[in-house]
Amino acid sequence: MTTLFQHPEFRRGVRDMSSVAPGIASWGLMTGVAMVKSGLSLPEALLMGLTVFAGSSQLAALPLIAAGAPMWVILATAFCVNLRFVVFSAHLRPYTMHLPLWRRMLSGYFTADLSYVLFTRRYPQPSHDAVVRQAQDAYWAGNSAVNWLSWTIPGLLGIALANAIPPAWGLSFAGLLALLGVLCSLITDRLRAVSAGVAGAAAVAVFALPLKLNILVAIAAAVAICMLLEKPKKPQAPAGVTP
Repeated sequence: MTTLFQHPEFRRGVRDMSSVAPGIASWGLMTGVAMVKSGLSLPEALLMGLTVFAGSSQLAALPLIAAGAPMWVILATAFCVNLRFVVFSAHLRPYTMHLPLWRRMLSGYFTADLSYVLFTRRYPQPSHDAVVRQAQDAYWAGNSAVNWLSWTIPGLLGIALANAIPPAWGLSFAGLLALLGVLCSLITDRLRAVSAGVAGAAAVAVFALPLKLNILVAIAAAVAICMLLEKPKKPQAPAGVTP
């Protein structure tokens, strides 16, 4: 196991997942808040936050828990939401069958949507070569470690801060955090970062406008700044023609 952490592909996995970690962290924070706002006690919220690594099923189950739904309904809902992992597991099986059972089970626990996508993009095909297998295992370890930490730590922070949020905000605040998570995931270059900053500043500056027109102003400002800053691509000369 120690050699995995020292492998260059471990650092590559960490680097690749770090690019989307802010979005994952925002979703984790929102889920931590939602757990407490849904009526879970502090020990229950902490137990779920530390052991359940399945954001979509958590968010699907929390309203049912708050409504006092039967346990079988909650479990069936979580099962249906997570059915996609059956497909993920079938696809990942050739990558992991050389590992002992406990490591395969550990890999199953750490499997998440983004870790699966990044891993299969990096390694489209499984390999029987020992060197390549070690590289794949190292990449998966780095990828999954950042993913789990980016989800769990903000989730615990959300649990800790949930009671400091005014009750009038309710789960609407969690919705805002969810949108923030989407926003952070989409900011992948400088131009998008600038457009997001301009849109946010414009929305705040004209917040007093009626009918939520500040949103339209923010969109228009972001589009305008992108059109001004984006460099047009030079047309390519046809093949065989020297410019």
